[in-house]
Amino acid sequence: MTVVDRRETPTTGSTARGPGLRPRSTRPKIRTGFALAQTALYFVVMVAASATLWPIYRSSAFLILLVGGFALGATIALAGLFLRLASVWILALLIVAFGVFGVALAVPNQALYGVLPTVDGLRELVGGVALGWKQLLTITLPVGDYQALLVPALVLVLAGTTVGLSTAFRSRRAELALVPPALIYLVGIVLGPREPLLPLVTGLVLLAVSVLWIVWWRLRRRRLAIDLLTRGTAAGRRRPSGGEARGRSGHGAVARRAVAGTLLTLVVATAAGAAVTGAIGPKSSRWVARDAVQTPFDPRDYVSPLSGFRAYEQSAEADTPQITVTGLGAGGFVRIATLDTYDGVQYSVGSDEVSTASGTFTRVPTSIDQAQVRGRQVTIDVAVDGYTGVWVPTVGKLESIDFGGSRSTALRDAFFYNDTTGTAAVLGGLAQDDSYRLTAVEPQQPSRAALQSLTPGDATVPAPTKVPSALTAALESYVDGVQGQGPRLQAALDGLKKNGYVSHGVGSDEPASLSGHGADRLTRLFTDNLMIGDGEQYAAAAALMADELGFPARVVLGFAGSSSTGGTATFTGSDITARIEVDTAQYGWVSLDPNPEPREIPKDQQVDPNQVSRPQSVIQPPQQEADPPNDQTQPQSRQDSPTDPPAWIALVVAAGRIAGWAALIAGLVMSPFLAIVAVKGRRRVRRRRARDPGVRMTHGWQEYHDAVVDHGIPTPGSATRSEVAAAVGSTRAGVLARVVDRAVFAPEPPSAPDADRVWKAVGEMRTHLDTGLTRWQRFRAAVSTRSLRGYHGRKPFKR
Repeated sequence: MTVVDRRETPTTGSTARGPGLRPRSTRPKIRTGFALAQTALYFVVMVAASATLWPIYRSSAFLILLVGGFALGATIALAGLFLRLASVWILALLIVAFGVFGVALAVPNQALYGVLPTVDGLRELVGGVALGWKQLLTITLPVGDYQALLVPALVLVLAGTTVGLSTAFRSRRAELALVPPALIYLVGIVLGPREPLLPLVTGLVLLAVSVLWIVWWRLRRRRLAIDLLTRGTAAGRRRPSGGEARGRSGHGAVARRAVAGTLLTLVVATAAGAAVTGAIGPKSSRWVARDAVQTPFDPRDYVSPLSGFRAYEQSAEADTPQITVTGLGAGGFVRIATLDTYDGVQYSVGSDEVSTASGTFTRVPTSIDQAQVRGRQVTIDVAVDGYTGVWVPTVGKLESIDFGGSRSTALRDAFFYNDTTGTAAVLGGLAQDDSYRLTAVEPQQPSRAALQSLTPGDATVPAPTKVPSALTAALESYVDGVQGQGPRLQAALDGLKKNGYVSHGVGSDEPASLSGHGADRLTRLFTDNLMIGDGEQYAAAAALMADELGFPARVVLGFAGSSSTGGTATFTGSDITARIEVDTAQYGWVSLDPNPEPREIPKDQQVDPNQVSRPQSVIQPPQQEADPPNDQTQPQSRQDSPTDPPAWIALVVAAGRIAGWAALIAGLVMSPFLAIVAVKGRRRVRRRRARDPGVRMTHGWQEYHDAVVDHGIPTPGSATRSEVAAAVGSTRAGVLARVVDRAVFAPEPPSAPDADRVWKAVGEMRTHLDTGLTRWQRFRAAVSTRSLRGYHGRKPFKR
């Protein structure tokens, strides 16, 4: 009882193309008109899905990318349909189209003549595929065509269109083509702003066109099935029954059922969502991906700008031009930085909590919408003279900024902004000859008379710590007997102006005045015979007093112009000042000047200069001096810090990191296919280990039959072994079928060697099925799930 090994010849009249080759597809040919109509409908689907990307870009460049990316993807999919290209060729065309047209669509600033790709453009294009996604989360929206941030949108639209239409034209389930648009819709929500653009409207539009897509394809399948049945009955000389004749009239019922099912699903999902939301209630505002990403600029890495206040008053800087501003109104104020966190040592930008709004800086690619701010719009030009530092002088609430000069591109790429505090920064700092133009909205400010009616707002600022008791005692004396929150705030400021004297303590003719604004310095401010200080101390004291009175407060460092300043003004170091802003329920953040007017200081009450060492230079931020462990460990860390590794090591590490991520992604992508192969291997082992030789021979045939099914060779649903062998068209398959039939029905049971020879033949015949197939066809057969339907692994599968 052996299986004869002879050359296989196709059976006459067989439906198979040959041993191991898939038969030609029996799917009806898609006509050109239908394909173009479906392409047009799919464009509507993609536009509806891409609506969630519009709040991210809000630019005509994105609209051009959407149309261009879809046109490229549709062209590739249609070429694959009409030219019958293999999937590998479609992938190749997709990569070529991305490289040739990607720069013009996604990095237009780097395209030659706006069309042709360049080396720099291709570098940014490829880098944007990997890095653009995270960069979108660390930048202020909308981004427009800033840098290469359009690349993620191009990847989504181009790849989604190609995969979606190719799936519709090649798969038996055209509904799967809706998966890419659904992913694009979700990606736009995750990467977009916290407040999406009309989510209900865009979702309903996407749902409506998706239902139309599904209904259209289902009607087509129904029509083709009726046509096939009609041709079959005509060939059999039998007239179609009444139900068959009326088949085409049932299209409306199919459409109505599809629409009704979709609407029912929508109603149930909406009701369930409403019930869950009503029972649990929202715990927080909507979460988006940018909430979990830390921006690359951290203000805590820099010294408090208020600590350098006294440096501007030094003789070397006092008369040195810092910036020249054009377009600033009379008495205008130019903000350097806003500080809202006090720890008893200094005021700083942002707190130790990275998540605080005041400490989160983002990029500004195009503009910031300030439509909700009440005030007047201004446009100013700033030329940098002697000013240096990471903090960018601005005014009001920034809408847009455009850098000039030779470093314009570098400054634009390094610019960060915090819209909560109005503070701007640029990595690497500003330098002489830098320039920029900014458009901003100066918030409306109340009159002096209106200050009496102010009440605290609801803004959140970090609570100050280590507030000096001398300050609170002075505050109580200032507001004693005053009623109302606004009047009490005004009384506190009036107390500082009445009792305070201004001295920077840097000139030989000035009274002694220590720099700093820590708790010890503020204590001396209120306990010395005379209250002597400058904007650094008075602004810090006023902000702490306002906080004690219930007003959210912060310190603002900047340059102040005189009442006569207008047009073009040059600010020197002596124009530096510090003010406070308090949040009010009526006007939002209100700017207040707590500094006393300069006046002569009584000499008979001044502190003995011999007891106070006048500082000869700017005192560094007290935070480092007040933290002994840092002062002791910092030199040691510098001494023991290792030298920078060679460049090749960094290259190897980077390559290893990229390879690791690539392997992880490849593993995740391949895991479903590996699972299918593992299940098939386990099934094959269980079948071959059956104890009874007859059962093992039967399982051997089942293994061959499963291989036939996985290779896409059509077999009758309840066919015998001989009928399956005839469908395969292989002589050797017929011999195997007869051998197994004889083993099953013979009176004498087969022997173990007979079962071993059957399994050896099965292995050879399974290998022969792959003869003449491409690698892709062999891969599809290996991961096909046709033969696994109904197999659960608990026992050998039986048909």
